[in-house]
Amino acid sequence: MPSETGTPADLPADVTADVTDDVPDDVPEDVLPPVTAPPGTASPAPTPGGYRAVFAVREFRAVFAAHLLSLLGVVVSELALTVLVYDLTDSPLLSALTFALGLLPYLVGGTLLAGVADRYPARRVLVTCDLVCAGCVAVMVLPGTPVAGLLVLRCLVAAVSPVFTGTRTAALADILGEGDLYVLGRSLLRIVSQSALLAGFGVGGLLLAVVSPRGAITITVATFLCSAALLRLGTRDRPARLGAGRGGSLLRESLSGARLVLGHRRIRALLLLFWLPPAFVVAPEALAAPYADEIGVGSAALGLLMCAMPVGHIAAELYAGAALGPRVRSLIVLPFAAAGLLPLALYGLRPGAVLTAVALVLAGAASAYVIGLDQWFVDAVPDELRGRAMTLLAAGLMTLQGVGMALAGLAAEFFPVHQVVAGAGVLGTLCLLPLVAEVRRTAPAPGIRTEVRDGADQHMTSG
Repeated sequence: MPSETGTPADLPADVTADVTDDVPDDVPEDVLPPVTAPPGTASPAPTPGGYRAVFAVREFRAVFAAHLLSLLGVVVSELALTVLVYDLTDSPLLSALTFALGLLPYLVGGTLLAGVADRYPARRVLVTCDLVCAGCVAVMVLPGTPVAGLLVLRCLVAAVSPVFTGTRTAALADILGEGDLYVLGRSLLRIVSQSALLAGFGVGGLLLAVVSPRGAITITVATFLCSAALLRLGTRDRPARLGAGRGGSLLRESLSGARLVLGHRRIRALLLLFWLPPAFVVAPEALAAPYADEIGVGSAALGLLMCAMPVGHIAAELYAGAALGPRVRSLIVLPFAAAGLLPLALYGLRPGAVLTAVALVLAGAASAYVIGLDQWFVDAVPDELRGRAMTLLAAGLMTLQGVGMALAGLAAEFFPVHQVVAGAGVLGTLCLLPLVAEVRRTAPAPGIRTEVRDGADQHMTSG
């Protein structure tokens, strides 16, 4: 397919239309028509594919570097702020609450502020979000900022995050096109996110060994400012999706967008396929320390358990992006999503650290289904709703992971940890089976890119 090797702008318009509109990525392989250029049209010259082709796009390099900087800033500031709050209060509850406040505002920001992503130019939104985060973190550094103020500022940074993430994800489709380059670009950002969580806590720990918590937080101000500069100077200024001079309330627009997105049968099913597996798969991470204590292993084994799932995810997604084509990645979405939580059932046997790590690696590897799901989602969402849909996707993902962690912890108060994790794997699988069937039912027919809709969204334009 042309989208494997270049952006749509690299190809003749009629070839791009044939490939994009007539060959949906989520149709089973045996019913896909062969992809050929129209008679008399020269075949496009091959260009470098895979992740290398994504890095060949100058704007993406700026987005990638900005993402890495801002993500490291967030992780380090979270760790340093937790330590700072504990130093000021000696309260484990307030220290833990600092982490929780990084998840709870996602739903509020992602729902009430989602309209920003489509109402204003993407570059302006991204730069503004980075500057707001830098400003909030700068105020945290001030010695006179009370603990209540620190927690409020933490909430503001968390509320801005889904808007930033949704806007950037929607902007990737403008930068890379809606084909395979977009999917691989999303994959790279996701891999960096997983890696930064591992590296960021290590970097934060080293920083806190040599500087004060406020000193570590000060460094993150610079990372946000550098991210803003990269996005301002390294990306093009594109117009807003909803057009200049759009009137009406931002709140009304945000809620209307959420209603339209969730009222669209196909998009709703795809959102749930993004959201539900992570809501259950966080159980072993949330309960890693209690489980390590239950099976009698030390801190080294605990570190192995904490790293196993991200390592599995990173390795599998790198392989899927580099070695598998769009069609194969599309074919593995539903099987991997349906069976991805089953390795957690091994916890029911209360295995040792090694077998537990293997189960976690397998569960992490199954998460690579999202690389194919990304293409389905961008195909299903109309362009004028893309920013709000991506913002809602980010908000729901973080919120449900937080809910999943809380419920796993609550269940562990009444049942043994190994039973809770195994139960999360079994219950999650039972919830996913009907969802997978719904995603299959709403798949577009061969040759039709417009998605299946129910009565609530018949007025929406095609994506």
